[in-house]
Amino acid sequence: MARVLMTGFAPFGGESVNPSWQAVSVIGERRDDVAAVELPCEFAASLPALRRAIEVHSPELVVCVGQAGGRAEVTPERVAINLVDARIPDNAGARPVDVPVVDGGPAAYFTTLPVKACVAAIRAAGVPSSVSHTAGTYVCNQVFYGLMHLLTAFPGVRGGFVHVPFSPEQVAASGKVAPSLGVDRIADALDVLADTALKVTEDIVVSAGVEH
Repeated sequence: MARVLMTGFAPFGGESVNPSWQAVSVIGERRDDVAAVELPCEFAASLPALRRAIEVHSPELVVCVGQAGGRAEVTPERVAINLVDARIPDNAGARPVDVPVVDGGPAAYFTTLPVKACVAAIRAAGVPSSVSHTAGTYVCNQVFYGLMHLLTAFPGVRGGFVHVPFSPEQVAASGKVAPSLGVDRIADALDVLADTALKVTEDIVVSAGVEH
């Protein structure tokens, strides 16, 4: 039994690593109260794997983490939508378009993590962070929405999703110019987020809105 279940993804999109899993595995080694689990980046397999992990570890908090290449900050997600619209195939070659994550499910679920408090704590620790209002329409959003739907059957368990930037190694290997953040700093942010989410159940009231 772990107080926190934290998941990251396998590499996808031609990448050899995924900083979400690299950072989550660091947290799993650092903390006895965190169970670290790697999820497949596959539409058909990700949610069954997540459900199994919840059943095995019986956490009070679930934090799923994914890579958002192009972002410069650690971004806790606020809302998941009931939509899959894949721009690229997943690791099994599937590319669903315009289908729901859950047939008949609500249009959206909000996180039950105190995302604004988490962002404030991560910034105070010296790591760039902001609230995000879109988790995309790929496997990350599917897992976020699927998590919140799953948790309706696990009363008292809170959860949500966090996106993290490319690692510097990924950017260097690609030869492209893109924002990045070291895996150690991502891990520090996730460490702070877990502590904050365990302590804070009512989010702070500060603006985190965006114009677009």
